[in-house]
Amino acid sequence: MSFFSPEKANALIPLLTPLIDDLWRMRRELAIKLLEADPALRKAGRAGTAASERRSERGRCSELKAEIVRTISRIEAYGCVLKDIDLGLIDFPALRNGRPVFLCWKAGEGTVQHWHGTDENFTGRKTL
Repeated sequence: MSFFSPEKANALIPLLTPLIDDLWRMRRELAIKLLEADPALRKAGRAGTAASERRSERGRCSELKAEIVRTISRIEAYGCVLKDIDLGLIDFPALRNGRPVFLCWKAGEGTVQHWHGTDENFTGRKTL
């Protein structure tokens, strides 16, 4: 495992931000598709939806799920860890005073400004 400095982590922010945006877009689209496909939520007019259309909707849901997994893999291929899609929360393995920690970045923050121990989470963030 490689460790990040704040500078090295910050250099990835411009690459990670659009990937997080893509995840949010795909997740929204998937949620809408799943709701539209739910028979209990279908409007009476859509009750007779053709089998081919339902298969197409299921296929799109499968595609979106696969795209989400691929995007998460792209994020983590940089050596960081996606901790929370909703928050756009990413941790970067680092060393602080000789011990392993995570540098912590949340989507919308301009730079990595926090860290926490490997046994802590977002609520235990400390300022660098």
